Amino acid sequence: MDARTLHDIAAIEDPLERARAASHAMAGLQGQSVELSRIRRGAIVEAQGAGTLQDDIARFLGVTPGRVSQMKKAGTGEHKAPAGPTEPRPRVLVQRALPTPPSTRGSKSLYLTEAEQQGLTPERKMLFVGQEPANEHVAAGLRVDPGQHVIARRKMFWANGVPVRISTSYFRTDVGENTRLDGQGFVLPTLQAAIEDLGHRFGHATETLTCRPATPYEADLLDIPGEWVVQVLRVGLSTEDVPVHALETICAATRHVFPIGQAVGADQF
Repeated sequence: MDARTLHDIAAIEDPLERARAASHAMAGLQGQSVELSRIRRGAIVEAQGAGTLQDDIARFLGVTPGRVSQMKKAGTGEHKAPAGPTEPRPRVLVQRALPTPPSTRGSKSLYLTEAEQQGLTPERKMLFVGQEPANEHVAAGLRVDPGQHVIARRKMFWANGVPVRISTSYFRTDVGENTRLDGQGFVLPTLQAAIEDLGHRFGHATETLTCRPATPYEADLLDIPGEWVVQVLRVGLSTEDVPVHALETICAATRHVFPIGQAVGADQF
């Protein structure tokens, strides 16, 4: 489990949601511990089969020979793949247009507007507002050092009662600290208006899609154990070439479609 996952779990506002996320993460770690014990036991047996003495293995691992014997006993149970869900989970296909139409981007909420246009019943909840270390791709987008603190505004979204998306807005501290961008709750009337009120004017943006396995935290919140997510990173820069806003959207891959728009006059048959 990485530091960000621990940070995100600790920052969940609702205590019951926080306890549930911690329990799921612990269960995942327990499963990993069992698998690692099995791998370690196999390695010890293989080493001994190749002629390595138990005392030599103990010295290499920095433990006693008796502890090596205990390691050989651990993980001897039958290894089984985790059972899948006994009932099918509801599946919702939500559209996430790329690039986002300006009218949608400037609305009260990108997600609420998109979902309502698709005939879905949307819900949203603020999970966390505060500073946290920037991961590598967010740091690159905002042009800060990895691990440097940035302002994060993390939200959760549902469609027809099904969790579909986690979205986090990131801001450099020199852009958003001590402004409405680091205040609690949703920014009204819109986040875009708050950015413009600080004197920033939109120049251009880039959006990057990445498919990857969900982290334990993401899998728990989105109810997608063993599944993948589509990570969309949108970095908006001002006319002064300042990376003002990095929006990271984590989409449950099996619950989304991504219509891709083409610039008018720039296509060919």
